[in-house]
Amino acid sequence: MSIVAKQASAPAKKIRLNAFAANGPVHLSPGFWTHPEDRSLEYKTIDHWLDLARLLERGKFDALFLADGNGVNDVYGGSADTAIRLGAQIPRGDPFVVVPAMAAVTRHLGFGVTGNVSYEPCVPFARRLTTLDHITGGRIAWNIVTGFLASAAKAQGQAKVTAHDTRYDIADEYMEVMYKLWEGSWQDDAVIADRATGQFAAPERVHKIKHDGEHFHVEAIFMSEPSPQRTPLLFQAGASTRGRAFAGRHAECVFVSGPSRQVIAPIVADTRRKAAEQGRDPHDIRFFSLATVIVAPTQAEASAKFDEYTRYINQEAALAMFSSWTGTDFSSHDLGAPIPYVVRDAAMNSAIESFTIADPDRVWTLREMMMHNAIGGRGPVFVGDPISVADALQSWVADTNVDGFNLSYALMPNDFRDFIDLVVPELQSRGVYKRHYAAGPLREKLFGPGRARVLDTHPASIFRA
Repeated sequence: MSIVAKQASAPAKKIRLNAFAANGPVHLSPGFWTHPEDRSLEYKTIDHWLDLARLLERGKFDALFLADGNGVNDVYGGSADTAIRLGAQIPRGDPFVVVPAMAAVTRHLGFGVTGNVSYEPCVPFARRLTTLDHITGGRIAWNIVTGFLASAAKAQGQAKVTAHDTRYDIADEYMEVMYKLWEGSWQDDAVIADRATGQFAAPERVHKIKHDGEHFHVEAIFMSEPSPQRTPLLFQAGASTRGRAFAGRHAECVFVSGPSRQVIAPIVADTRRKAAEQGRDPHDIRFFSLATVIVAPTQAEASAKFDEYTRYINQEAALAMFSSWTGTDFSSHDLGAPIPYVVRDAAMNSAIESFTIADPDRVWTLREMMMHNAIGGRGPVFVGDPISVADALQSWVADTNVDGFNLSYALMPNDFRDFIDLVVPELQSRGVYKRHYAAGPLREKLFGPGRARVLDTHPASIFRA
């Protein structure tokens, strides 16, 4: 499970970092809320989020990436009992609500919020994101997801989960509606705000958008004037074949996760190819690979910390989560048996595909897969001193062509604090991590001056007023 890479030999590349978390006691490390030093149970308090935001800005993180879900993990054992009893991603608070408070105590930290196109009505959801972008000064990213949990579909009054590829077809049309609202309703010069005449906006520069499609029918003047980014920075995390096609068309940042470089590199390369097929520059996408870092001043201390962490893994909770991700009830499976890859509509199909298909040289057992996922999720776990961890991160970037990492954690917020105190200075000394934030909105911070809005090659641009 522990991965410490050889000294990176590739040319130095700047590394981007997001913190990966969720508004609840358990994100991707089930059982760790029981550790006496963990603060995950404080997720209901404002101080928890304020302290986290200040910490991440001190570490010059690009963003706090907040995951979310609309349903409970109820596949394991055929009920939600295990998930509820062990807190396996339930309860969960709304990630949008905590962002304004964190934005008030920071100036540069971005916020990636997860919103599900399967369940969020287009018009009010577009306004919510625009409002957040306004009050944060342009620091909002949207993580675009589709609903795969049967429990979430039922909670929304649907009989079953929509077929996997159909969900992405619907999402393509959903994005067109959002682009029309964000880019096409208000012209940049629509707001006059002339105190002398009392005129706020020019009606001829504000347009009603109309969309009459297969899945959505909208006729509306958008209720919000343009925010600093207009369209928020667009994240996407689907790693399936259809998901990569969606990312190649829409995503500006892609979150990828998998246990090895052999898994990540082909996903990155294929998504870049799909972007090029859409007429986009394949390098206009930033890729963030899931990873967890367990670091200490010495290798021996880091190894001891990792060994201690493993004692807090709740295997049953991990199985409950993994069962829902894959759509397979593992409550009666042999932990030593290989895991087959089966495509299911009510599943995150890449959860097993990334282990069993893209990495054909290894056969994973249920126990191995469950234990790998139990500390920080599907990504690698880098364990070591600051130098060896920095080597591992640089080597991973060089071998996979990602741009940075979505850093998960075992203990909240200790693992982020240790990374900031120990690894960030090492990366900065190598010239591969920023010492100061760039100016401008989040998109401009990531892509450079003059890039506050989506590019002309992005599909959103064709709907500009």
